[in-house]
Amino acid sequence: MENSYNYFKRDISWLSFNYRVLLEAEDENLPLYERINFIAIYSSNLEEFYKIRVADHKAIANGGARNSEESVESSLQLLEEISAEVNRQLEKRVEIYENKILPALRRKHIVFYQNHRVEAFHEEYIKSFFKEEIFPYLQPVPLWKDKVTSFLRDNRLYLAVRLYLKGTAPEDPSHIQYFVMKLPYSKVPRFIELPRHGEEHYIIYIEDIIKANINSIFPGYQVDSSYCIKISRDADILIDDASEGDIVEQVKKKVKKRKIGAVCRFVYDRKMPDDFLNYLTDVFHIDKNELVPGDKHLNLEDLIHLPNPLKGIEENPKPKPMRLNCLDNKESIFRYVAKKDLLLHYPYHSFGHFIHFLYEAVHDARTTEIMVTQYRVAENSAVINTLISAAQNGKKVTVFVELKARFDEENNLTTAEMMKDAGINIIYSIPGLKVHAKVALILRKNKKGNPIRSYAYISTGNFNEQTADVYADCGLFTCNKTLVNDLHTLFSTLGGKQNPIFKRLLVARFNLIPELHKLIEHEIHLAESGQKGRIILKMNALQDSAMIDKLYEASSRGVEIDLIVRGICCLIPGQPYSKNIKITRIVDSFLEHARIWYFGNNNSPKVFLGSPDWMRRNLYRRIEAVTPVLDIDLRNEIINLLNIQLNDNQKACFVDENLKNVFKNDILQPPIRAQYAFYAYLKDKNETFL
Repeated sequence: MENSYNYFKRDISWLSFNYRVLLEAEDENLPLYERINFIAIYSSNLEEFYKIRVADHKAIANGGARNSEESVESSLQLLEEISAEVNRQLEKRVEIYENKILPALRRKHIVFYQNHRVEAFHEEYIKSFFKEEIFPYLQPVPLWKDKVTSFLRDNRLYLAVRLYLKGTAPEDPSHIQYFVMKLPYSKVPRFIELPRHGEEHYIIYIEDIIKANINSIFPGYQVDSSYCIKISRDADILIDDASEGDIVEQVKKKVKKRKIGAVCRFVYDRKMPDDFLNYLTDVFHIDKNELVPGDKHLNLEDLIHLPNPLKGIEENPKPKPMRLNCLDNKESIFRYVAKKDLLLHYPYHSFGHFIHFLYEAVHDARTTEIMVTQYRVAENSAVINTLISAAQNGKKVTVFVELKARFDEENNLTTAEMMKDAGINIIYSIPGLKVHAKVALILRKNKKGNPIRSYAYISTGNFNEQTADVYADCGLFTCNKTLVNDLHTLFSTLGGKQNPIFKRLLVARFNLIPELHKLIEHEIHLAESGQKGRIILKMNALQDSAMIDKLYEASSRGVEIDLIVRGICCLIPGQPYSKNIKITRIVDSFLEHARIWYFGNNNSPKVFLGSPDWMRRNLYRRIEAVTPVLDIDLRNEIINLLNIQLNDNQKACFVDENLKNVFKNDILQPPIRAQYAFYAYLKDKNETFL
């Protein structure tokens, strides 16, 4: 029987999250350059959204269906909704950037020119800089409606120029010519620092320097006008890994084609005249529904590289990763974990502890094998280098490499080939599935060859020391025999073993969903028997309608539910069937990335951590791993984290029934900024080991 439940649309929900990111740029309590970075993050997020999600809907709308659940009509309607919401958000971005960020820079004595008109004392410098540093890299290409003369590369900025021969009548269309030039900021920085004047620092965009000197590029012509444009191309490569053939070669070929994918948006300066825009759309065969009006300066994701002349004066006091005293006072992580499970919270704790864990395995005579999953690793990764050292030291090393990790395909291929050359056993992607689990296993034997204590590591984040400084994740070290055996079974499954049985580890596509249903049903039973039913779910995204339905049911039957969901959340609060559900969203210095689930269990809570969000792809089309947290102290530590986040009244907001971000600012309560409060909690706990 069909239910009467409703859900937010996935992509509109995501836009609500990205808008929350943009709002950080408005927070005057943050350091100025951190606010600027949030504009860059918002813009970068939106670029990827168009390349993947919008490109997907356009493909369906144009009859090239990728998703049988979506019709052409619903795709067209959704594209209209997306366009309307994005345009609304971009107006807000302009307001923040022009009315708040630029004046704030000026108050810091940083003048950020926004056009090619500069102070007289900079004119000669700009002319000289253009001639020596920029002009050699410019290649104007003429545009003609009846022939292809230029291919616009994905996400690259171009300057479209309209001009006419000197001495001719510009009002005569036959005298008008059009050119396009790629901005050369792969050779020259996007932002140029100009000489100081008095106490003022000056910065200018490279395109504004070009515009200031544009007539010198076209001798004999008069430039009428010029505007920036860019194209975003479909970046979602579809790997048919269920077919016969070498998946490695298939990925290599598909990644190369990403750069020439179909156009999914054409972004242009909104002040461009209609006849100018119409000419460009004819030349590049742009459909009107691919047009996205933008600002004068596009690609604001580049603002993350905006020079800071005052660096050192205004520093962002972000928490620095701490080393655990309980480990630094002991020689061996192995010995510590042999006595007690260990939980690390990144980036508050140093990722170096995990590197040291692998390093110990390399030099431990009783370690026989190391197994690791690779989804996204850093370039020049210390994790990979340590695994190579292990193989060279005579250990058997097995790494499962997920080649289908979007935008990391090339890096994963490169590191896989490097590991393979070093003697590491590489297992590539499973046909039809992604392996998203973040797990490592250290197997050990004594001199007689008998198994001895081995170690498992289950995490919410990737083995990536670069993102570990930015993403808020957690990882559990344990030598619990059942979990170690379950993890060994998981690696055997990745290697091709059929019909695995897991006793404690929850693994998507095997026992995860049935166990989640049992846990929710138990809380429903408690609530209906007069006891307290309580669920707290922290994740990045909640989309699967079947699991949302189960939460709606639990709410309707009296279970109190708190959701801490950073991004997509398709569950609608404030409905009769969701009256006991609250949704909290936290956006702050670090990217909330941990997946943690709490079930009250009549004051004997069950806590889990692992890799999956509650998206359909995670629950049904990926291999994900979730571990129970069995140690009481660590379980309480995680519960404290959840409570701190639920009490955040500085960076947390509720998501309401209209997808609005409603800030929790409660002036009657002491200020709690969860990320910083939890760091202080961990720091106090760490100091007890001194």
